[in-house]
This record gives sequence, structure tokens and C-alpha cells, in this order.
Amino acid sequence: MKKQLESFCHAFEGLWQAIRTEAHLRFHLVAGFYVFLFAFLGEFSANEWAVLILTVCSVITAELVNTAVEDLCDLYSTEENKKIKRIKDISAGAVLCFSLGAVGIALCLFIFTGKLEVAFGKLLSSPLWFIPLGASAVLSILFITLFKEKTEHKD
Repeated sequence: MKKQLESFCHAFEGLWQAIRTEAHLRFHLVAGFYVFLFAFLGEFSANEWAVLILTVCSVITAELVNTAVEDLCDLYSTEENKKIKRIKDISAGAVLCFSLGAVGIALCLFIFTGKLEVAFGKLLSSPLWFIPLGASAVLSILFITLFKEKTEHKD
């Protein structure tokens, strides 16, 4: 049991390190937050929530794997290297594919079902929603830009 707990601690440490150093990951987390907020307002069904959670988690997972691949490449060499550039570009392309797929899923879940209209209807019917929404937008921008991105170290 102690070993499993230790493994969870390492996993959370890795997640925290990535959050602190990767602006793209922080952007995806903020986007996920707003997607979930609008899903709540849009009164998503259990199945729609399941698809949404899986989609958001997939994009975040792809970003984490991309970060690990980039870090592994940098461990090998930080000098200009065509093969490393190719590896990093392909890894970033995987995140792009997941992200574009997520946009397509969002279109299906929000636009084609009318759920986005329901969410905006709730927002417009109670203007008090705009206070926490505006505050969260400011906090989101700070969260995305707050931490410094990792810098390349040449040993």
C-alpha cells in the first residue's frame, strides 16, 4: 500500500511540475474548466458528460505526453538536431489532432444539440452570472501567464 501511495505522490508531482512549466497545459486546463461550466449550464446528460470528460482528459493527457517527449529529447540534446525537431513536431502534432477532435466533439455536443443556446439563455436570464464569469476570466489569464515556462539549460 505504501508503494502505491508513493506512486500517486510521484504522479501528482509530475502533474504539478507540468502545470508550473507548461503554458499550453494551463491553457487546456482553463479551456476544460469553461467547457465544463458551459456543460453544467447547458444541462448535459450523463452520456454527454462522459464524452466531455473523456475528451478533455484526452487533450490534457496528450499535452502531458508531449511535454514528456520534449523533456526526453532535451535530455538527449539541446543542440539543433533535425531528428529531435521531427520528434517534437510529431508529438506536438498529436496534441493538435486531439485538440481539433475535441473541437469537433464540442460542436456536436454544444451546437448541434442546442445546449450552447440553453447555457447562454441561463447566462442572459441572470446577469449576476457575469460577475463570477468575468472574475474567472481574469483569474484564468493570470493562471495561464503566472508561472514561467521552462527554460532550456545547456549543460
